[in-house]
Amino acid sequence: MKKFAILCGLVFFASNAALAQQSSSAQGDAERGQELSQTCAACHGADGNSPSGDFPTIAGQHSKYLAKQLRDYQLGNQSNGERGRYNMLMADQVEGLSEQDILDLSAYFSSQQHDIVGTDLSEEEIAEAQRLFLGGDENRNITGCAACHGPRGNGMGLAAFPVIGGQHTQYTRQMLEQFRSGERANDPNGMMRDVSSQLTDADIELLSRYLSGLY
Repeated sequence: MKKFAILCGLVFFASNAALAQQSSSAQGDAERGQELSQTCAACHGADGNSPSGDFPTIAGQHSKYLAKQLRDYQLGNQSNGERGRYNMLMADQVEGLSEQDILDLSAYFSSQQHDIVGTDLSEEEIAEAQRLFLGGDENRNITGCAACHGPRGNGMGLAAFPVIGGQHTQYTRQMLEQFRSGERANDPNGMMRDVSSQLTDADIELLSRYLSGLY
């Protein structure tokens, strides 16, 4: 657990340094991003609040994280899925995006209000999920999610750690399962793959349902 916490800190500071160098030139135009976002609405909703658990809510998501995912999707296309992140539906959407398009889309969606999905857990289940989310499980070498995503699931914008609170249960479950299996592998230094490899199906279900009501 200590090793993972140190790694998390190193990524945070490394990300800060890299992003600081880009901050003067990497600016997005939210108004232009709204114009570009029309093709995104079918899956993610007009303002980024997805109506379906098949697709993530991206409203209020950190712009740097959104930009990274769009670039990773492009890399997935270019490498036939060997690097970055590949998704059949996203492949066509990112194909013609310029770097400025990516910045503008990210600026728009990050500026929108994130709607909380809500949880159906009982008070006892919430307490159990909260213990795992905040403190992890040292016996199983599981680091608490809050170490990188914050106690309210708000993430860390400068480090490009995403907002995970208020997300659809179905989508969160799917992503944790993909990290666990290695199907998704665009996490910095394999951090999410390390943590999720120790999660049981019951852990994933509990965390996914807990996170849907957390923000």
